[in-house]
Amino acid sequence: MVKRMLIDATHAEETRVVVLDGQRLEEFDVETSTKKQLKGNIYLAKVTRVEPSLQAAFVEYGGGRHGFLAFSEIHPDYYRIPIADREALIAEAAREAAEARQQEDGEDGEAVEEVGGDEFDDVSPRRARNLRNYKIQDVITRRQIMLVQVVKEERGNKGAALTTYLSLAGRYCVLMPNNPRGGGVSRKITNGPDRKRLKGMLDEFNIPEGMAVIVRTAGMERSRIDIRRDYEYLLRLWDEIRESTLESSAPALIHEEGSLIKRAIRDLYSSDIEQVLVEGEEGYQNAKSFMRMLMPSHARRIVPYTDPTIPLMHRYQVETQLDQIHSPVVQLRSGGYIVINPTEALVAIDVNSGRATRERHIEETAYKTNMEAAEEIARQVRLRDLAGLIVVDFIDMEEGRNNQAVERKMKEAMKADRARIQIGRISAFGLLELSRQRLRPSVLEAHTEKCPHCQGTGVIRSTESTALTVLRAIEEEGIRNRSAEILVYVPTTIALYLLNQKRDALGHIEERYRFRVQIGRDDTLTPPDHRLDRLEAKTPEQIAELAALAAVAPVTFEPDAEDLASEDEELTAEDRAALAHEDEADGDDGQELDGSDKLGDDNSRRRRRRRRRRRPEGGPKEGSSEFASADGDQAEEGDDGDGEVDETDIAASDAEADAAITPDAGTGDGEDGPRRRRGKRGGRRRSRRGEGAPLEETAADGHEVPDAPDQAEFVPAAAPVVVIPIAEAPITEVTPDGDAPAAAASVTEPPKRKRAPARKKAVEAEAAPV
Repeated sequence: MVKRMLIDATHAEETRVVVLDGQRLEEFDVETSTKKQLKGNIYLAKVTRVEPSLQAAFVEYGGGRHGFLAFSEIHPDYYRIPIADREALIAEAAREAAEARQQEDGEDGEAVEEVGGDEFDDVSPRRARNLRNYKIQDVITRRQIMLVQVVKEERGNKGAALTTYLSLAGRYCVLMPNNPRGGGVSRKITNGPDRKRLKGMLDEFNIPEGMAVIVRTAGMERSRIDIRRDYEYLLRLWDEIRESTLESSAPALIHEEGSLIKRAIRDLYSSDIEQVLVEGEEGYQNAKSFMRMLMPSHARRIVPYTDPTIPLMHRYQVETQLDQIHSPVVQLRSGGYIVINPTEALVAIDVNSGRATRERHIEETAYKTNMEAAEEIARQVRLRDLAGLIVVDFIDMEEGRNNQAVERKMKEAMKADRARIQIGRISAFGLLELSRQRLRPSVLEAHTEKCPHCQGTGVIRSTESTALTVLRAIEEEGIRNRSAEILVYVPTTIALYLLNQKRDALGHIEERYRFRVQIGRDDTLTPPDHRLDRLEAKTPEQIAELAALAAVAPVTFEPDAEDLASEDEELTAEDRAALAHEDEADGDDGQELDGSDKLGDDNSRRRRRRRRRRRPEGGPKEGSSEFASADGDQAEEGDDGDGEVDETDIAASDAEADAAITPDAGTGDGEDGPRRRRGKRGGRRRSRRGEGAPLEETAADGHEVPDAPDQAEFVPAAAPVVVIPIAEAPITEVTPDGDAPAAAASVTEPPKRKRAPARKKAVEAEAAPV
């Protein structure tokens, strides 16, 4: 098939270059007037800041942002050190270069293979980061003038990466005027005899000291005369750069890499391209003159395109293929397809079988689709100039040999790429990772801009979600209590949804916060964006009125029976053991109180629940001395600081106690009879048992049991324990929410929380005897 290069230079704003193999698009490059390539340009720059923490300097070179110059990319000629030390550093670098060349000569017979990459990979070999352990802050100063070259374009918030090790690329060789290292033959030339022939040719050129030359792949089959002509052209170019540098003041552009037409002829043109068609008179003249200087024998292949009826790209059906480059989906001939999604961190490529159903087995279908996708992915990555980390999700295959075949296919397809590529292996998840060198801005970066609606995310909020967001914003404005009337602007679809579906919610918000809400439309807003304007502010009287309505009494929460039952079921093993020990002690003390079993069980459950609610998360366990001491302190505070209690509450408590005692229960012998002592008004009787020393009480003789001296409990003096015989007292049912009647006084009650007076009627109803 005929191979052609097409150059479209009809528009001054954009120049496009494509290489066709028959009708198939193989290479594509584009340059716009607003985003010209900076890589390869040489500038006279000035150091603006030296950053010791990064061991780098920021320089002003004339670009949009300051460039980044790493310390390892600064030539020793720029070091502010004595001349003897500088000469020693340069001599050391020369020795390292000689050793590198000798080592390379010993490897001539070996085949050096690398996936992708071109001769520029040999231009910047690995250099020592800090020669003789110098620090950048010691040898580089602010406002220092340097001659730098751009090695990486500006991208996003990052400035261009710069170097002081310059390189000038020609058609057949690359000249490095201040880098003695890295000279020789391109690593892509793997044939041993060819490498020896080209190295002997370089030795005849008498390269000046301190310079180096690399023979490019394009010069492998060229004669000595062609390579020497290209080398002499680069020497003249370097002399012009030096003269221009002496006449300029920083920051200034010294050398421009060249237009896209010149770069395409230098880098993309090869001897197998039979014709170069150029549309546009000015572009044709530039291409013709550059080809005559570079390769005079090939100047006749430059042909102008002069058909006024059909544009050049339409004539060869290229426009359709160029439009497909901007699409994330690429169709395969077998019926499958691949999806390309660039992200901030990496480029994700997904392979799908689609309609590929010709094969009889799923493994064979996956293998055929993956093989075709591997070749197409290599082409799309090259056309779109996707760079950085790329992850390919192939269709899962069970046989390892199929995975290896896909890996080999991927590497073979990537060999023609000019960028340096590192390819991994297919993982157990069916993912293949590869890294590609960035040569220029990708097609998406050069031809697209961020979407004003989704801000580059690709999605916007739904109508329902946006409407709820607006409602919450209106409610927040009402909580601030500063607006009497507001106007909310939203897109038309959101306004209709609010007025039709959320009218009741708007009404409730207006009524609750005493202000008016109006809905306006503004289609320039993108969901969930909205604009809220205050039409009228509230007066101080309105603000005070709403504040008074908001100052309501706190609502007390009383758990229902189901919640209390759930709490009992959620007891931990430690709680169950402690409660079982207490129940055993209670059983020993109250063997004669068989008539009050039900009441004791109820009181026990109430104590458990109150202890659980009272005990803080991660605090001391019940039964320990710390817990008893803390609870005793709380009891004192409750007795002394609860404040005055309503007289009706006290009367209700007295009535409950009297109702729980029958007339027969009061037949005691003098002082041994039932006694009732009331502590301070509002006080509560509280006690807490130690885990190992339960409190023992006897109801038969009606006497109080003295406190054991070693018990870890605290009983306030203002609320002494009262023992009342309840042998013949009626049993009163005690609900979880009610206060225990006086009949339960034989068992020391746990600390109680203060109850609201509103529970008076409920307590009286519960105190009634059954």
